[in-house]
Amino acid sequence: MEAIVNPGVQARERFEKLEGRPLFLADWRRMLFVHFPVEPGLLQPHVPFRLDLCEGRAWVSLVAFTQERLRFAWDGPAAARLGAWAAAPVGSHAFFNVRTYVRHRCEPGIYFLAEWIPNALSRLLGPALFGLPYRLGRLRYSYTPDEGSYDARVQARASGAGLGCRAGWSPQRVFGPCEAGSRVEFLLERYSAFTRLGPLLRRFRIWHPPWPQASAAVRLEDDALLRGFEWWRGSAPELSAHVTPGIGDIWIGPPRRVAGDG
Repeated sequence: MEAIVNPGVQARERFEKLEGRPLFLADWRRMLFVHFPVEPGLLQPHVPFRLDLCEGRAWVSLVAFTQERLRFAWDGPAAARLGAWAAAPVGSHAFFNVRTYVRHRCEPGIYFLAEWIPNALSRLLGPALFGLPYRLGRLRYSYTPDEGSYDARVQARASGAGLGCRAGWSPQRVFGPCEAGSRVEFLLERYSAFTRLGPLLRRFRIWHPPWPQASAAVRLEDDALLRGFEWWRGSAPELSAHVTPGIGDIWIGPPRRVAGDG
């Protein structure tokens, strides 16, 4: 029987071999992942990389989280303080990502379909440096682990369209790593991100220990924010969700240009 290779181990080896050391470190806290399958034929025309399928279906995930302490990964106490100071204007704020799953030349990763953030400076820097599809929005998250609840509210500044999402789980539920080879591992344990800005395609790699996660019941109370996407229209998605308190000192590599798949 063939052994299942841990994707995090592979990702760390790839990162150390190809990137050497991270460009940034960051803490990603209080994360909610909401997943649903999408017909590949509807989604592929909007994604410049080959979709990575699980159980024969393409997947889209909504990810709400708060980034804290983004800083340059410079060595030494003085350099570390300087790196934190330099990144402080964009270092801590909420994110709301809409992402799907792709493979580029055998490397699995995610592709960002859209991202909403509240930070105007990040809105300028993210697309220019990383090709990230940032849009300004008002984000309000309430994460209450003692009650087993997560409430996420997002409103686009440009259109006013919103999204409301509530998730719940047993407060006694144990947070732990994904089961090896499972759909949850496929959806959560991703270590390369691909982006597009006009004709320019980029990739940046990350690394972190496995997410300490637990499944949650979830419902959308408003989906107006997603109605502009062709792949969403007319869908009645099968929602599943996972929550994690998050991880600190996540490695973030530099953005690099990549060629398309043809």
